[in-house]
Order: sequence, then C-alpha cells, then structure tokens
Amino acid sequence: MTTRDWSDRDGAMVAGLMQKGMGRRDVLRMLTAGGLAMTSAGAMLTHAGRAFAQTPVRGGSIRVAGITSSNADTLDPAKASNQTDYIRACAFYNRLTVLDNGGLPQMDLAESVDSADAKTWTIRLKSGVTFHDSKSLTSADVVYSLQRHLDETVGSKVNSIAKQMTTIRAVDDLTIEVGLDTANADLPTILALHHFMIVADGTTDFTKGNGTGPFICESFEPGVRAIGVRNPNYFKDGKPYLDSFEHFGIADNSARVNALLSGDVHLASSVKPQYLRLVENNPAIALVTTNAGNYTNLNVRLDLEPGMKAGFAEGLKHLLNRELIVNSILRGVGEIGNDQPIPSASFYYNHELPAKPFDPEKARFLFEKAGLLGQTIPIVASDAADASVEMATVLQQAGAEIGMKFEIQRVPSDGYWSNYWLKSPVHFGNINPRPTPDIYFSLLYASDAPWNESQYRSEAFDKLLLEARGLLDLERRKEIYHQMQVMIAGEAGTAIPARSGTIDAMTSKLKGFEANPLGGLMGYAFSEHVWLEA
Repeated sequence: MTTRDWSDRDGAMVAGLMQKGMGRRDVLRMLTAGGLAMTSAGAMLTHAGRAFAQTPVRGGSIRVAGITSSNADTLDPAKASNQTDYIRACAFYNRLTVLDNGGLPQMDLAESVDSADAKTWTIRLKSGVTFHDSKSLTSADVVYSLQRHLDETVGSKVNSIAKQMTTIRAVDDLTIEVGLDTANADLPTILALHHFMIVADGTTDFTKGNGTGPFICESFEPGVRAIGVRNPNYFKDGKPYLDSFEHFGIADNSARVNALLSGDVHLASSVKPQYLRLVENNPAIALVTTNAGNYTNLNVRLDLEPGMKAGFAEGLKHLLNRELIVNSILRGVGEIGNDQPIPSASFYYNHELPAKPFDPEKARFLFEKAGLLGQTIPIVASDAADASVEMATVLQQAGAEIGMKFEIQRVPSDGYWSNYWLKSPVHFGNINPRPTPDIYFSLLYASDAPWNESQYRSEAFDKLLLEARGLLDLERRKEIYHQMQVMIAGEAGTAIPARSGTIDAMTSKLKGFEANPLGGLMGYAFSEHVWLEA
C-alpha cells in the first residue's frame, strides 16, 4: 500500500466531519484505511482541529475543584509544593519562560534567554509589563525573585536547583545576566518551573499574590479557597478570557465528580480512573487525559527503621504487583514503572531497565534476611497521594500470603504533605511531572535534594549529576542518565510501580483546555487559557 500526502482540501473535509460530530479516533481510522500515513493523518487532524476551533469567548466565571487543600497552602511560589499552590501561582504570577505542549521552552516574561556557552546567560525582559499594584516589571524584580531561592531562610523548594546560579545581576532595567557554576543547557526549561515565578522586588508579604499574572487575587483563605478576577492590564492581548475563577479542594473523588455532575463546579481535577464510569458517557462532560508521567511512589527512608535493614526496600519492590496496579487500580490509564522517575516518552528514558517482577518468594527471602518477616510494619497512606490507599491494600494482601504484616495507617489529606510526607519511615508520595531528568534528580535524589523521599545518598550519583548537566553532547548525556536510572532503581528506597495519566473532567462548555507536559490542568495554568462557551 502506498501513502499519499494531504492537502488543504483534505483538511477542510476532515474539519467538516469533526464539526458534524465524528470523533478523532474514527477519523484517524478512516484516513489510515484510505492509505494516508499515520504521521500525515495525525498532522491533518491537528490542522483540522485548529480549523474549526471556536473563537474564544470573553466573560463568565468558573468554579474549580482540586484534589487537596490545607492550612499550609501558600501564595509564595518559592514554597509551592502541590497542585493547589501551582494553580494559584500560575493565575497570579508569570515565569520567564513556559513550556509548550511539546515540552519546549517558550518566552513568557522574557523576550529572550540566550547563551553562547550554556554557562553565562542573558535574559531580556518584555517591556510594558506591570504588577497588579501598577509597578512596572524591571530586572530588579527578576534578580530579587531568583536570589530568594538561594536564601536558606526562605525555604525554597528549588534551592538545590537554584544553587547553580552563582551570579545574578541586572545589566540594565530590562536585562539580567545569570552565571552558572557549570554549564547547563537546560536553564530556559528550568526557569519554566512553577517555583520560578517572578515576584516584585522586596516582597515579603505573599498573602496578596501581587504578580504580573492574568488574574488578581481577590480572596485567599489557606485550606479553604482562592478567588481570582481578571487582570485588566495583562500584557497578553485578549487574555484571560474569564472574568473570574474560584478554586478550592475536594479531596474525596466521588464528591468531586458529583460536584461536577450537579453543576456546582465547572472543572474537577485528577479524577481517578475508577470514577470514569460516572462521567465518560455523559455528553455534558468532557475529559482530557494528560500522560505526562505522574506517579505515586512508595518511600522507604533508608536512615530509619525498618529501611535501615538491608533488603527491606528491595523486598517491597518485588512484592508490588505492578500489572495489577495498572490494570485494576489505574483502570489501564497508566503504564508499569521501573522504580525511577523519568517517563517513558522522554528522550532520556532507559528502555533497557526492566521493572522488578512480582516475586513474593524473593520478597519473603529478603524480608527474612533483614530479620523483619512476621513483624508488623506501618505504612502511611492518604487520599492526598493519589491511589496510595489502594496500592497499600494490594501490598498488604500480598504480604499476608508470605507472612509479612503491613498495617495501613490511613491519614487525612489535610496536613499530609507537611506532617507525613518525607517524615514517616514508610509512606507514599505523589510526584507531578518535571520537564528534564536533571530536575527530577536534583529535586528527589541528589544528596542535598529538598524532596529526597528515601534519604538516598550517593557521591557517585551526585558526581554523575553534575557531569551530565553541562554536556552539550546529547548522546553522552543520555548514556549517563541511563546509568543514573539504574542506580536509583537498585539503590534508592523509592518504589515507583506505575506511572499514571491525569484525567481532568469538565463541563463540555469549557473550551481551550489542552494537555501540557508539566501535568494536568494544562500544567496547572488552565485559568489563563480557557473560556466558557456562550
């Protein structure tokens, strides 16, 4: 069978079919059956989708239900640590760069980010940008914002990443020079992290959310809700489209979905696959799945009992029935994980690193060798860490078959991230996607990582991290990252049994919503881009 190219006339035909209600999958099947190459068919669908996309409508307000909220909620982007914080940061502030749907950095507050050697970077700002209090954006604001991450007293979640910035200085009112300790070609991508939002020079009070973002903070009650109203002076023409949005947390999945079905909310984030049956055949509800590499992991602190016993963490990895977790808990919306954080779609993913097989007898041998077989081991789980309670139950049942006792300590979502995560000897985490291996490794596995969930320490790993960071030779960099993934899977106390897709459910009247490599809810930046159909 030969393939053929597509024309504008073909695209118009496909657009017409889609406007009449034919689904994307049906159109793709029709095109490929007719001899069109898969790549060309995909391109045609993208072109056609854009052709009949509705013109954004200005006005309206939406209510959004997230998965969590607590008294630790913050409007300080440097301290942001969960979905709730990221959503508000994206609404009230801007970054120097953002990632497009393909994962590539694009300019946001920056006009350009350039370097000749990947070590000394020049950042030029857009002119005419103002903060919500009418102050003009200048290089002093960027210098202050970046330097905050280096101040240990601030408690920035990206302090270890920011430490590579050895010099941050203003060249003129709209130009900043950033010098790194070693070359890092990822800097434009790093600056797109939610924590690197730009705040006004000298800001110490973050209760007002004074930024340059698309919405002005009208109300912020930690653990309760936040309300944002349109910024009339936003520097992006025509945006945002909404008049306002309200965001609050509903931890219970059933309650969150029912709030959407009843019309109490317009958007419900992170719907668990087992609740899809309630909404997937409802024409008034639209679903968007983002396969960006989210995962829930089981963490064993290697510096505490029982993690200090050699073999315990490895035994847990062999006792996790990964296939059951993907098929039953995630309802097939995910893929088996191999105990390291890089998603399979990444250029740097190690396809030669297998997932540990479900092997209860090997797990039994390791637990017995560690002197723990028959003891009762507490495992802390919470609805705050997606699917962790279900995963803990699978583990508990498998343990019972070999004489290993696990006590599931189910704790409330409120306060989980501040009271249990990183602290309990055996507990679950829930990691949102990150755009580069360096960011994953720096945040989670370097010896000084702020979110070192298992307290993994390896001088060899730290050395490889620094070496790979400055390499312009992508193949050599890939080789090192493969080696580091092997080290994590074999040495760290983090078990990553599966990677899950994020499913956001919304009223079909909410338009402009797309997937993003930084995670669900359009990388948490939905508020700037969506609109309500008239």
